[in-house]
Amino acid sequence: MSLQNFITHAKQVLTIEKQAISQLEQYIDHNFENACQLMFNCQGRIIVIGMGKSGHIGNKIAATLASTGTPAFFVHPGEASHGDLGMVTAQDVVILISNSGETSEVINIIPVLKRIGAKMVSMTGNTKSSLAKLSDVHVCIKVEQEACPLGLAPTASTTATLVMGDAFAVALLEARGFTANDFALSHPGGSLGKRLILTLKDIMHTGTQVPIVKCDDIIKDALLEMSEKGLGMTAIVNAQNQLQGIFTDGDLRRILEQRVDIHNTKISKVMTMECTTVNSNMLAAQALNIMENKRINGLLVVNESNQPIGALNMQDLLKAGVL
Repeated sequence: MSLQNFITHAKQVLTIEKQAISQLEQYIDHNFENACQLMFNCQGRIIVIGMGKSGHIGNKIAATLASTGTPAFFVHPGEASHGDLGMVTAQDVVILISNSGETSEVINIIPVLKRIGAKMVSMTGNTKSSLAKLSDVHVCIKVEQEACPLGLAPTASTTATLVMGDAFAVALLEARGFTANDFALSHPGGSLGKRLILTLKDIMHTGTQVPIVKCDDIIKDALLEMSEKGLGMTAIVNAQNQLQGIFTDGDLRRILEQRVDIHNTKISKVMTMECTTVNSNMLAAQALNIMENKRINGLLVVNESNQPIGALNMQDLLKAGVL
């Protein structure tokens, strides 16, 4: 088979699946709305059940719901028949997925779900199927054809199911007023979560770790402080511990080129007076943007009295997973 044939067949798949998705819009109707209302009012959990490829898609739908403010989990129908139905309560809403609507492993657990009292939302490609008739709400996911040329392997149908699941999740997200901070709370281990919720007070150096010298100190003292604290800079303060300026590695290179006497010159003579400062409640991601835009490698954190209470550099943001 030539490379051109591979490309031709791949493009045919994309065309078929795009058509399948575009046709879903007709099924965003009162049934979809009723399903969303059931899930929105649910006092328990959303439980997603599906067999085979529908199960794989169902697992993803459950994960998306859970991460966007709608508590959910996936249960395999085979395991459900052997004890896992004990996870289901009358306060739950169960999403049952089957393209044909006749998957025996799914149909067989419906009587138990009805006895428990859980509400059921079915997603099938057949509005006259057993599953559609037995559920409280049926949402159609019918596609005209599969992308598989044999019409056997679930392709366009699973794509349509996944998209409909995303439609549920986002519609519920909007209804709940779910925010970026809410999202971050359920993703604390990811870099996105860290970017959303991590503040400077969580990662900045504080106390004796903050490099600070007085205005009357000589340059040599400032260099020793910088070397000891290892942040590539030092704050310069007055007698009231208020920030007057900053001295960085870049400033050091500049004065060495000018052959400034580091043993007799006060640091206040060579410091950068108009330095960028931030507060401890600033998001680490915002601090990163400031450092990148101003092309600086470090920041001093000050309080309301303009006294330095913290310091950080790019290395600290890297260690925290913000970069």
